This record gives sequence, structure tokens and C-alpha cells, in this order.
Amino acid sequence: MSNSVPEMTLHDGLTIPAIGLGTYNLRGNQGAQSIQFAIDHLGYRLIDSAYNYENEGTVGEAVRRSSVQRDELVITSKLPGRYQEYEKAVIAIQESLYRANLDYYDLYLIHWPNPKQNHYVEAWQALIDAKKQGFIRSIGVCNFLPEHIEQLEKETGVKPCLNQIELHPFFNQVEQRKWLKDHDVAIQSWSPLARANEVLQNVTLQTIADAHFKSISQVILRWHYQLGAISIPKSASPERQLENISIFDFTLTEEEMILISGLTRSDGRINNQDPATYEEF
Repeated sequence: MSNSVPEMTLHDGLTIPAIGLGTYNLRGNQGAQSIQFAIDHLGYRLIDSAYNYENEGTVGEAVRRSSVQRDELVITSKLPGRYQEYEKAVIAIQESLYRANLDYYDLYLIHWPNPKQNHYVEAWQALIDAKKQGFIRSIGVCNFLPEHIEQLEKETGVKPCLNQIELHPFFNQVEQRKWLKDHDVAIQSWSPLARANEVLQNVTLQTIADAHFKSISQVILRWHYQLGAISIPKSASPERQLENISIFDFTLTEEEMILISGLTRSDGRINNQDPATYEEF
């Protein structure tokens, strides 16, 4: 079975699916089988990984096993904080490719800005150069605040095509989303289902799900899509993978969208990871 997934075009021209597969904790042969199944049988074409997930090799193996041509896939990885100095970043990007045994990544992101270290601009320059060399098709960032993105563009003249941010009903990022939309930077949602059972027990979401004969997860992922955000839910289960990608046969009303967005909280971050202060290495 395959699903027809709408696509979005980034400002640099790369076209990517509106929903993808997160791969955090998918490793080894079992992880490769899970990712391959999602590609071959469920229609997933966007696969999200990271250097720090320690599974780039698993993703690469799934790509090799898959019956889908490499140029039909969008494979993402991310640069860790400990390698943001320019020369270290250059080597880390190469190492990412060697781990996956891929010739290029479609999308490569800086995982966190780590502003106290203040190396994110030189890391960005390394991504720019890697793109020029053909190692990466498109470059972006994760968890960058507007001031970080402005600094990148000011110093290099190159704006990220995408920003992957924490986004879910308990943390709707309305101001960040508006800024990104106004500046033509695509929004990608990590932990779109909030990584918690609490959201799956929410009465408001259950009521909306019942009205559409859908699951709460499907309602949340449809909310992301209608916000214009690209979600990357993680699942090893074929049944859940199918459920997650099957969100394009119904539409949430404007009232339902407002109700879901209204679940946001001032302390809604999952692990209190504020990009202004949080550092990831």
C-alpha cells in the first residue's frame, strides 16, 4: 500500500513531502527493516535522522534495501553541537555521509544553535560550502530563534530553507511560526505528538477525533499539516506508521484548529529546552 502525500517547496527549490518518518531510537537491523517497510509499503519518502541519533548507518541501510530509487527520497541528518567549529563541521558532514554510505544528503541541519558557544555561524558556513560541493542539496537549522537566523543571513548572505522546531498542541509556537512564515522559512515539527501519553488522553482532542472517525494522533498530525508545518512522527510499528501518514482524507474546521491551538501552555516544552539557553553537544 502507498499513500499520496502532498509536497511543499522550500525557498531554494527543493520539494519535500508534507509528512515524514522520524527515526530517533530506530537502530540496527530491526530499525532498518522498519524504515524500509515505511518506504516500500506505506509511501514515506522523507526520512529524518541525526548524527546524535547514532543511526545514520541504519537509515542508509534502509535506503539501500528499499525498492524506491534514491532520487525519490529526501534524507535528512543534523550536525551536533560539539562539531560546530568550521573544520570540525566539515569533517562531521563527511562522516555523516560515510556512516550512511550515501553520496549526499537532501537536507542537512544544524541541530541546535548553542548560542553560548557562538560557533553556529561558522557551522552554517560549513553547510553552505558542503552544499556547493554537492554533499547536501538543501541546508537548514533546528531550534533556531529569529535572532539566530537573522545572524546567519547577515554574516553569510544565506538564509536557512527550513527550521525544525518543537511544535505540538501543548506548545503551538504561534509567534515563531508567524516569523518563519513571514521570512519564507519552512517549518518542520519535531515531537509533533508531544512524546507523551497525556496528549492522547485529552478530551478536546478525543471529541474532535470522534467527529472525524480518526485517532487523536491523526487529528494532531492533520493540525500540523493545516498549520503549514511538516511533521516527522516517529514510530517503529507498521500499523502506527500507516495511521500517521493517513491524514489527507479529512479536513479540520477552523473552529477545531482554534480549539487544538488553544491547548498550548506557557510551560509546554517537553523537556524545557529553550534554544536561548539550552545546549546540545
